[in-house]
Amino acid sequence: MGGAERSARKKKQAALAVAAARGTGGGSDRTKVIAGIAVVAVLAVAVIGYVVFQQMKPSSTGTEAIPLAPADHTISAPAVREGNTVLVGKDTATVTVDVYEDFLCPICGTFEKTYGTDIKKAVEDGKVKIRYHILPMLNRLSSPEGYSTDSANAALCVADDGKFNAFHAALFAKQPEEGEAGYTQDQLIKLGKDVGVTSASFESCVRSQTYKSQLDELMSKTSNDPALRDAETGRFRGTPSVASGGKLIDLDNKNWLSDLTK
Repeated sequence: MGGAERSARKKKQAALAVAAARGTGGGSDRTKVIAGIAVVAVLAVAVIGYVVFQQMKPSSTGTEAIPLAPADHTISAPAVREGNTVLVGKDTATVTVDVYEDFLCPICGTFEKTYGTDIKKAVEDGKVKIRYHILPMLNRLSSPEGYSTDSANAALCVADDGKFNAFHAALFAKQPEEGEAGYTQDQLIKLGKDVGVTSASFESCVRSQTYKSQLDELMSKTSNDPALRDAETGRFRGTPSVASGGKLIDLDNKNWLSDLTK
């Protein structure tokens, strides 16, 4: 290759480099660089999101304490166990609302976040009483299986000591994911003590699943209650379900609670 040809080649290479830097001529390489930066940015966001998600999940080791729910998410009213349910509210309330939940149910968590503040105010104002039916419905959807029964049983054990409201609020404030590990009995016992349970029999109540048979009866009764069946499928509508006066409440109506107390 002669000197003239080498000079011409170098000039062409220089021109291409300048064009690439200006965004013309070498657009393909520039696009690749921009795409590469975009991919890195997306990956960085994904990593950050994953880390935050992991931090919000219950401890997989079963040793981390379950945090208490904020006071403004916890009902301040009497809570009494009635067989396999818990009645929350003042004796003067003239309307009773039946709420069917499972501590593992994600839509129940959404229900609590959406209506929890309104329910708290209505109960504390003496307008309604809430009868909580905590169901062992989703046992197979935790790993290991059985969290629905463990948590529902623990809630009844806590109710024996009058501390149901804070326990209930905490389990929905930081709720386990379906398909993941639920809270262990050790964690549930620790939470019970954190909300103020002092009964000497509380720990054995949780570990021996004292109320398991009653919860199984509750699940069977609920599943076969005609008033709780879906009109289309003929089966129990599932959790969350809300009823009053023996009739299901349409939760698509955002004013359902105020309509009951008019």
